[in-house]
Amino acid sequence: MKPLTTIGWREWASLPEWDIEIRAKADTGARSSAVDCSSIEELPDNRVRFTMRLSRKTNLNMTLEAPIAMRKHVRSSTGHGRDRLFVETTLRLGGREKKILISLTCRKRMIHRMLLGREALSGDFVVDSSVDHWATPRKRKKSK
Repeated sequence: MKPLTTIGWREWASLPEWDIEIRAKADTGARSSAVDCSSIEELPDNRVRFTMRLSRKTNLNMTLEAPIAMRKHVRSSTGHGRDRLFVETTLRLGGREKKILISLTCRKRMIHRMLLGREALSGDFVVDSSVDHWATPRKRKKSK
């Protein structure tokens, strides 16, 4: 069994199947993972089209389609429950890759576009909540 990979409370996560790199917050209090989406549209043949908001500071969005992996009632941190669609993709973080389920939801009021919950973290990662970006270096702003 591989030793656990230490990550910080937030990291740059890659979703290689979608060619996306996104800042994600590790949240061991959340069971499932979530990504910030708008325009979630169910399609025929158990598929979904959704637009991921990739940045809070810019209008960088990406529209994707994926098979619906699961439908589940999820209670948010505020205690409100909603039915959500989940899709499956590969997470690449800290030298590891694993398949994870991600719920599609509106997180536009949240600071981080992606939340990594216990189901995605368990068995592979341990979170050092005192550290920001342990496994992935911070992106440096380009100087003029």
